[in-house]
Amino acid sequence: MHKLKVLVVDDEEGMRGGAVRSLESFRVQLEEFSDIVGFELKTAGDGASAIKLVQEWSPDILLLDYKLPDMTGIDVLSETEGKRDAQVIMITAFASLEVAVTATKRGAFDFLAKPFTPDELRGTVQKAARHVYLHRKARKLEEEKRQVRFEFISVLAHELKSPLAAVEGYMHLMRERMKGPELASYDSMVGRSITRLGGMRKLVLDLLDLTRLESGKKPRAIDRVDLAKAAGMAAESVASAAGAKNVTVELEVAEGLAMTADPGEVDMILSNLLTNAVKYNKKGGRAVLQLSRKDGEVAIRCSDTGIGMTEAELSRLFGEFVRMKNEHTRDIDGSGLGLSILKKVVKLYGGGIKVRSVYGEGSSFEITLKDASVSAPAAEPAKA
Repeated sequence: MHKLKVLVVDDEEGMRGGAVRSLESFRVQLEEFSDIVGFELKTAGDGASAIKLVQEWSPDILLLDYKLPDMTGIDVLSETEGKRDAQVIMITAFASLEVAVTATKRGAFDFLAKPFTPDELRGTVQKAARHVYLHRKARKLEEEKRQVRFEFISVLAHELKSPLAAVEGYMHLMRERMKGPELASYDSMVGRSITRLGGMRKLVLDLLDLTRLESGKKPRAIDRVDLAKAAGMAAESVASAAGAKNVTVELEVAEGLAMTADPGEVDMILSNLLTNAVKYNKKGGRAVLQLSRKDGEVAIRCSDTGIGMTEAELSRLFGEFVRMKNEHTRDIDGSGLGLSILKKVVKLYGGGIKVRSVYGEGSSFEITLKDASVSAPAAEPAKA
């Protein structure tokens, strides 16, 4: 339960006690956040005490009587301006329009006219509590967004800095003819530079895919997709890498199996799964991609006999720029965005992902996909 601090300022002891009794067991249900707000209460009988409590206790809600023994509620607002972060509810028996305007300028959120019932008090406090909670929640989300943006830029800069430095270093060595005049002597440098630039290009393309998916602006071309053919193309795309590690890639998919989807998105899913199954496999291992239809959904299972993951690694698996770094993966390249993109694409099809992994033995990804709905094509504009 979330607790808000409420300061009741009134020169009438009965009024202060009544407000406390009305609010001490009162709860505000915030269903949209699955949270409940309760209240911690303090009271003051004059302006000086109120100012001191505002400065020292920092209440979230200030129930402030306009007429106090030593000053007015407006004076209290003036004295605490810039020093309080509270929603102010002015209590008054005879407020003029001028008082209302001045109080509002000084930061008053609402007004409560004397005499008032417990229900009226609770209703007004509920509005203020909801406003405080939503304002604080928005502020927290904004701070988290700034932090995420900072971390994103930091990681991106780190991911680009290393390959840029490597390519720049090779360029300097070639310009200074460090290996003599023979062009063939520089083939290895050129090859390494091309590899590094390819990694940077993939990072940029992955970032574009991620941005389009998150913004909902990724263009989609929904069609009937032959899954057997798509699986075969995904297997071909990893054939070279699989051959280099002597990894056997096996496909288990029935001829004619199809679904309604964007062909590029299906390729993204299948290629991502097989690429990881080969990349994180052991030499001489196996990667198996199985596709079937069950209960009206397409079921995809990709398993490998690779290095596997620990429980801690599994908990971070679908984060952006997350790469599992241990003694087995230190030299494996990647943008750390593939599985984050995969999860977002699967979500487009109302699907889900389950991952099972045993460190040192291998991993298994199980995905379900529903057929995409086909929107009616937009009518062509009339020709003049």
